[in-house]
Amino acid sequence: MRVLHADSGRVWRGGQNQVRLLARELARSPDVEQRLLTKRGSELARRAARDGVRVRDVPWTMGLDPRAAWRLVVEALEFRPDVIHAHDGHALGLAVWARRGLAWLGAGSAPHLVATHRVVFPVRSRSALFHADLVIVISEAVRSVLVAAGVAAATIRVIPSGVDPDEVRRAAAAPCGIRATLGLPEGTPLAVNVAALEAAKDQPALLRAAARARTARPDLHWVIAGEGGLRRALEAQIRALGVGDRVHLPGYVDRPEALLAEADVCVMSSRAEGLGSVVLEALALGKPVVATRAGGLPEVVPAEWLVPVGDDDALARKVVAALDHRSAFSLPTRFTASAMAAGVLAVYKLLV
Repeated sequence: MRVLHADSGRVWRGGQNQVRLLARELARSPDVEQRLLTKRGSELARRAARDGVRVRDVPWTMGLDPRAAWRLVVEALEFRPDVIHAHDGHALGLAVWARRGLAWLGAGSAPHLVATHRVVFPVRSRSALFHADLVIVISEAVRSVLVAAGVAAATIRVIPSGVDPDEVRRAAAAPCGIRATLGLPEGTPLAVNVAALEAAKDQPALLRAAARARTARPDLHWVIAGEGGLRRALEAQIRALGVGDRVHLPGYVDRPEALLAEADVCVMSSRAEGLGSVVLEALALGKPVVATRAGGLPEVVPAEWLVPVGDDDALARKVVAALDHRSAFSLPTRFTASAMAAGVLAVYKLLV
């Protein structure tokens, strides 16, 4: 069967890496011929091409870019896909338009439309998700949001995100030297958060936890790696709490796997989380994880290492406890890239 993937590729985050991994895994199947349509010059385009995926990079500077919509129609006319798989909201909106355009042009039977939805934010009543033949969600938490919004349960399939454990370990093999970079002695305990600096990730709760944990573990340092709109507010909060000598904001890191490999514990303070691919990478590296009970995180992290959303006191206590219990729980096989690809391929075959 022929599959045309579409992702706006405007940023490089966990979702775009999932697209790359899926296309790479599907390329190993004799049942699939595929192409990926994404933003020209994007990190997704570069990395997918490096993995041997056939990439069509197009002008895509705004979310619903009409140039990208037209190129999607042209690509569909040439490639004749059985399935168009839209991997983000912008791509899905354009895919809906493209399918209508193909029908208007009389281009034969319309391809099936599959959408992947990764977030637990409320769904609008006019969402393009209602036009997809099947919607893949990455957790039961995301499924619940869609059902509550009125998306037919029969059209939803839960297929968790996945990582390639061997790839994660290879990426982490060369140390990033974060302690040396920060001027810390070897052996300094580190709690690491890798996430965009945005409201859904709730790093303010993490900073409050850092202040609370100082009495119990004055040697503990916290690294919050990422960029986003909350950076200035977080810097101000660090000054107000007096934790500037214990909390570090190194910005975006090229190799988050290497940073996680040097952590003593991975911490997720999210208020909303579809699943948390960073958690999967931490588990692939054998790292303990402390997280909130937000979205799909409880579907990965055992209950004993979960805390209520926004409870900085509980977060501090769990992180301190994790430093003394270094044994991590293993990564379940259902959260591997190969399992994810097998699940998606089954969805394609169901439609085709």
